[in-house]
Amino acid sequence: MSALESLDMHSKGIYRRCLPGGPWKRLLPGIILLHNGEATADQLVQAALLYAGESAIVTGGEACLRHGMRLSSTVGPRQVHLLIPHRQRVNGAEFVRIERTHTLPAPWIRAGFPLAPPVRSATDLLRRTPSAEAARHVLIEAIQHGGCSPDALLDELNRGTKRGTAIPRRLLADWSDIRSVAEDEARKLAKRLAHPPSHQNEVLYDHAGRYAGRPDFWWDDVGLAWEIDSMEFHFKSADYARTLQRNTRYAALGIAVVQTLPSRVRTDPDAVLAELTDAYRAATLRPRPPVSLRRAA
Repeated sequence: MSALESLDMHSKGIYRRCLPGGPWKRLLPGIILLHNGEATADQLVQAALLYAGESAIVTGGEACLRHGMRLSSTVGPRQVHLLIPHRQRVNGAEFVRIERTHTLPAPWIRAGFPLAPPVRSATDLLRRTPSAEAARHVLIEAIQHGGCSPDALLDELNRGTKRGTAIPRRLLADWSDIRSVAEDEARKLAKRLAHPPSHQNEVLYDHAGRYAGRPDFWWDDVGLAWEIDSMEFHFKSADYARTLQRNTRYAALGIAVVQTLPSRVRTDPDAVLAELTDAYRAATLRPRPPVSLRRAA
């Protein structure tokens, strides 16, 4: 609003233009949208940054979205969460959450907006995510699409206040060998099998000690692999190429493999269990492939 007043516009005139039915809209104290339509996401973020001051950076859910993470509705309504230096005195307002911090990170600039790094953005969101299901979704998005490692996320959660970190820290501990939500769900589903897998994410070697693969789940007694495969989770073209190479190695070694789309683990679990049961039965009828969980001496 100060910019408008510098153009010799009187504060009363500005106020009248922002009344219902007027041509402008007040977004935040001192921040005016020069039309009366709905503000875009970019306009809301820009308004928040103008309101908080030049040192502010975007974190939390809004920053996660701008880092390429896909957040579900379980995370909550869209707000603009800002970090500002601890010395500044600015209060939250309307759709803006203000957090004063002694550890303001160097911003990552995305489309002209200053964002907290992905690890900080995700953990700032997680501290305010009370649902275990929503926290799990945020963690997986941070790992799969935000480029965050589980160790980096855990380190960030362990810094500063522990308030709101119990759920994500517990999930990260449980996921020390889990690469996706689908694998976590698959592990739970596999417990319903008469013959559950004996190993998870263990490296296989051929008879000469060469790398054969690292199946998501493995039945060592019959040489059966179960892979949770989809471009949704192995989203880079290089990952897809590695999947094809892996399947070629499996075929050459005679390893039976069941490939399951992540969505089917959730939407069609009984059919997935039937496929695994049939595959295990078929694997018992052929010689076990010459692979081992230990490299040959």
